Amino acid sequence: MRFVTRFTDGQEFSHALGKIVCVGRNYADHAKELDNPVPSEPLLFIKPATSAVDITLPLEPPFSRGEVHFETELALLIGESLTHATHEQAERAVVGIGLALDLTLRDVQTKLKEKGHPWEIAKAFDGACPLSAFLPLSQVPNWNALTFTLEINGEQRQFGEGSDMLFAIPTLVAEMSRHFTLEPGDVVLTGTPAGVGELPRGAALKLTLTGGLEVSTSVVE
Repeated sequence: MRFVTRFTDGQEFSHALGKIVCVGRNYADHAKELDNPVPSEPLLFIKPATSAVDITLPLEPPFSRGEVHFETELALLIGESLTHATHEQAERAVVGIGLALDLTLRDVQTKLKEKGHPWEIAKAFDGACPLSAFLPLSQVPNWNALTFTLEINGEQRQFGEGSDMLFAIPTLVAEMSRHFTLEPGDVVLTGTPAGVGELPRGAALKLTLTGGLEVSTSVVE
């Protein structure tokens, strides 16, 4: 079933979901927990639209392929075409903010990295990007004031603040537009804070975002 992009009031966005442009290691604490160097420039990759699923539906990742890890991220909905954008143009192009899980087949990714191979199949599989509805930008405080959390079975596992990003939202979106034209309907994932780990089968998840967004979901057994 194709993902339908909506705002939190239920209104469908005027454009279909496009590509999902992501950044790795945008929080220093996350890079350190994976024993990776802190990057000096954004590490970009793309998930296809077919990876997106409604986050409120039960999550069914391919557990048969090894460990599945969760990474909670802010998701930005793009409303204007951007190519080589300025920071100001990038900021104006964001029309909504939501929450996403960047699901990763960690065993698969590790093996691919060891061989020096690309690791899209560990990040871009069907269902790899559960997405929430989007808060209109009018309901969102400034970027640096944004906070978000993930709870698993009632225990907080991740906490993120916009002010802790290595590459702030306008900088990140502008940089992405230097490499890939961003179009209305595209989504940008902004990286995950520390606390990532294995997604437990049968778990109950709750994600929250300042501004009034809270979503609950579950993982199949």
